[in-house]
Amino acid sequence: MTNMPVKLRSRLLEAEIGTLGAELVRLADGEGRDLLWNGDAAWWAGRAPLLFPIVGRLPEDTLVHDGASYPMKQHGFARRRDFALLSATETRATFRLTEDEETLKQYPFAFGLYVTYTLQEASLTIEARVHNPGTVNLPASFGFHPAFRWPLPYGGTPEQHQIRFEMPEVAPIHRPVDGLLSRATEPSPAMDGAFALDDATRFERDALIFTELRSRHVRYGAPGEPGLEIAFEGMPQLGIWSKPGAPFVCIEPWFGYATPEDDRRPFVEKPGLIQVLPGAEVRFAMTIRWLPDVGRNLVA
Repeated sequence: MTNMPVKLRSRLLEAEIGTLGAELVRLADGEGRDLLWNGDAAWWAGRAPLLFPIVGRLPEDTLVHDGASYPMKQHGFARRRDFALLSATETRATFRLTEDEETLKQYPFAFGLYVTYTLQEASLTIEARVHNPGTVNLPASFGFHPAFRWPLPYGGTPEQHQIRFEMPEVAPIHRPVDGLLSRATEPSPAMDGAFALDDATRFERDALIFTELRSRHVRYGAPGEPGLEIAFEGMPQLGIWSKPGAPFVCIEPWFGYATPEDDRRPFVEKPGLIQVLPGAEVRFAMTIRWLPDVGRNLVA
């Protein structure tokens, strides 16, 4: 199947979405300046993958259900599957993924994953709906994983960029340990509400994982320059990730997280899952909003 991107356009933003993974592959402002990472494999080939049916890793990359084992890689399989394009206009596109022979080898459940991108002026909203067509509960997690240019194309050095949370984030954070969630915690780097991107070494131990998130949006950019607001109502966790020296930063709203280290319970008992009832569906959403004056709300 071709991965020819679907193009959306408003007066202030342009977006392109590929059918592989229903992934956002380009986001630019109205003057064509790229805001999203370009997927350079020398650093990281992803751009904004969708994480389903897990976020993070399972122990030994294996899902255990009813005594059987199913191999599944980190962040699940949706990002590697071709979605069907259901509809597309200049400002809206909807994609669908359902179970098939290959997904059932990894995840023994029937599901429908519907992803809709809606572009409205300066905002791009990504809505994912997980439908359970089966007769038993559907255990699942879902996450967004967008990588933004660092620095953004407006001025300001990488060290001047920061992520400002809606509220101070005082709860301790976790780190991955071999892809699993650390039992140990460390102090939040955003206790005053600001996460400074002035030290790339903070990513030497992988992502920073906020499991007790208070904020419902963050703002990203350099003081005095245009930037972005990432809003995520109903997504209770957030990951922030890059690689030391890489020219991108990922701001990742999640519902769910990796299995805690040393946790060997069956998959349906995994912390961070949502149980979708038979015949029901759950919704996850994120909005990326371009703000020409976001820098006024960032502390130098």
